[in-house]
Amino acid sequence: MFKKLPRILWIILRPLLTIVLVIFLVGSCALRGSQAKLKGTVLLKGLTQQVIVNRDALGVPDIKAQSRLDAARALGYLHAQERFFQMDLQRRGAAGELSALLGSALLVMDRDVRRHRFRDRAEAVVGAAKKQDLEILDAYTVGVNSGLSDLKVRPFEYIFLRQKPEPWQPTDSILTLYAMFLDLSLDIAKTEEIWATVRDNMSPTMTEFFLPRGNRWEAPLQSEPVTGVVLPDSTGFDIRQWEYDTRPEDEHSSNLNIPRQDLAGSNNWAVAGALTGHGGAILANDMHLGLGLPNIWYRARMSWPEEGHARSVVGVTLPGTPSLIAGSNGQIAWGFTNSYGDWADLVILEFDPENPSRYRTPDGWKNLDHRVEIIEVSDAKPDTLLFAETIWGPIWTTDTKGRQLALRWTAHDIEAANINLLDLESAGNVDEAMAVAAAVGMSQQNLVCADDQGRIAWTIAGPIPNRVGWDGRLPVSWADGTCRWDGYRDPADQPRIVDPEEGRLWTANNRVTAGYDLAVIGDGGYGLGARARQIRDDLRALDRPLEKDMLAVQLDDRALMMGEWRDMILEVMRRHPPESGTARADFLKVVRDDWTGRAEPSSVAYRLVSTFSYVCVDRVHGLLLRRLTRGHPDFRSSWLPYRHAVTWEVLATRPAHLLPPWNKDWDELLLQAVDRTMDNLGLPEVDLNDCTWGAINTVVVAHPFTRFVPQLSRWLSAPPKALPGASFMPRVQHRRSGASQRMVVSPGKEELGIFHMPGGQSGHPLSPFFLAGHEDWEDGAATPLLPGAVKYRLILVGE
Repeated sequence: MFKKLPRILWIILRPLLTIVLVIFLVGSCALRGSQAKLKGTVLLKGLTQQVIVNRDALGVPDIKAQSRLDAARALGYLHAQERFFQMDLQRRGAAGELSALLGSALLVMDRDVRRHRFRDRAEAVVGAAKKQDLEILDAYTVGVNSGLSDLKVRPFEYIFLRQKPEPWQPTDSILTLYAMFLDLSLDIAKTEEIWATVRDNMSPTMTEFFLPRGNRWEAPLQSEPVTGVVLPDSTGFDIRQWEYDTRPEDEHSSNLNIPRQDLAGSNNWAVAGALTGHGGAILANDMHLGLGLPNIWYRARMSWPEEGHARSVVGVTLPGTPSLIAGSNGQIAWGFTNSYGDWADLVILEFDPENPSRYRTPDGWKNLDHRVEIIEVSDAKPDTLLFAETIWGPIWTTDTKGRQLALRWTAHDIEAANINLLDLESAGNVDEAMAVAAAVGMSQQNLVCADDQGRIAWTIAGPIPNRVGWDGRLPVSWADGTCRWDGYRDPADQPRIVDPEEGRLWTANNRVTAGYDLAVIGDGGYGLGARARQIRDDLRALDRPLEKDMLAVQLDDRALMMGEWRDMILEVMRRHPPESGTARADFLKVVRDDWTGRAEPSSVAYRLVSTFSYVCVDRVHGLLLRRLTRGHPDFRSSWLPYRHAVTWEVLATRPAHLLPPWNKDWDELLLQAVDRTMDNLGLPEVDLNDCTWGAINTVVVAHPFTRFVPQLSRWLSAPPKALPGASFMPRVQHRRSGASQRMVVSPGKEELGIFHMPGGQSGHPLSPFFLAGHEDWEDGAATPLLPGAVKYRLILVGE
């Protein structure tokens, strides 16, 4: 009987194996059929003349067209062929239409986003666009839809989802811009809501303490003083008078996650030609975003004749839009960081006591505008969303006093979105770049640029509201018109710095300005400033720098700020030597003897010091907010500004009235923070030598499908790798966020330029470009900005 078992099993399993084989072959053919065309000749509707697309070994296209319109058609074709699913997620994410593609799991997100009515706003933007902008959008749209239809099989994601991709529309390119608003500036509203919770529930003295306007680590470009951390005196706040039923170690979690605010890491800077090694101004830019496959950016070089001379631009594009986002045109080079200015306000609504559907405005009582949105859901019935709007924007949230707040956000205005960024492609110097930046419709960014005459400049790209009546930091009522937005600032009045005396400019999500310019830009939750300071000092230390030196600054993983925390605890442990064989003794030995001063993957010392700093924030800053957090469970202290700086000032000053009553002195509190740091490692079950920074900073760069089906990671993700870098230093690196690109370029000297990015050009796992260049990004290699030798040639011809 057992001799016949293999034959019996074969008879039983043969049909099943046949089915599996057929599925495998069909799936394989489908996957291969959805790959981009890399060579040959294809027809592209609307082309006026032939376009040649040369790709190098990394898949970077060099698009040679005879007009900007033809270049837009070709770029749209390439975007669709290699990135259409990414483009679809972006437009749907901004429109609140993800559920129609991905199902009810995304319904909460769609309901939240749909209140912005971005699809309606995109249609309005397109309807008001200039003729030349419409021509570019239409040309790009034709290219996208041609690229999509030229795939033998729809992109593989739609096969798995059993969906068909919807054609691209010009409005979808505007929706792609709105997707960046959602990612980069909507958090301002949440920040303001959290800050208002402090104001509405604490004294003015404590509000000033928890919401400082500056800190000790800052390095703005404008140096006028601002108010830093102001400690309350004992008459305004005395923790010794509180009654506690639990200590913090009984209440606080040991799972100390790094808050979102500390993950930000975009940097840009420029050095004037008078200071560099070759006499040309040098721009450096690394924009930090969430990491995934494919990467958000698509590299490209595009060339076409313009007004009697050849125009050539090189850098990164955003699939879904026809513009070069950051790069060089040979005369100027430019790059961005998120500005964290105040681009949104929460408006306290005053309702009519006799008619709660009416609210007060400067023009009298107005009725709420009640709206209905139907959200399609792929795996369920359509969902109905009901919400109300005011003249200032949708009702957004309710504060801790029960007052409803409306959202006034620049993204809701027609001035917020346009494709004027295209004009940077033809700007001839930094003065022209400044004028273009003021008219660009985008999520407001720090624009730093350099030109081929050796000059450098900074400004805010995007519209700046003309705020009247208050500083915009916290919610107020706009009912009587005293507080309001009075349109947008005249582009000629945008803050800018041109040809700084120092010859250097730098931004790093920090406060850049002071005085009048700061009042214009406002405060939307700036970064701590330690990263900007380190970049500034790095630049000042360079003698006649070249491109490679700028890359070295981008890769600077020295933990200078954390070094100060290390010095603090070592001084305490010098006064209180730990007993041999204790966890404190282990901490001391590692932090004292093994400290390299860098956030290296192999470093146990860096992990201990970093964790210690966050434990201190929790035990000082978090404890002083304890009454507030207990009374308002949704309150998140991690959204408050400069938490490390506030904590540092308390620990450095050591006021008795802020010391918890169960601690005899501040040394004891710090030593207990060491104990909690060691507890957080999971000792003794885990070997201390294995508690490296890399163990918790292993970077994951993967396709979004892998979050739902981890088994796909083998094919849809890069191998996980522990990388150097952390918060508060130029090389910011975390598990799922980091530099989305690193670029260094001197306009007119692009052949010396440096570029690398995570992932590759293509979003298709079978493409030779899926991960091409990813290891260069991991290693920080100085790879060229310009495309390399031609490996594939695609010729596009008009029908």
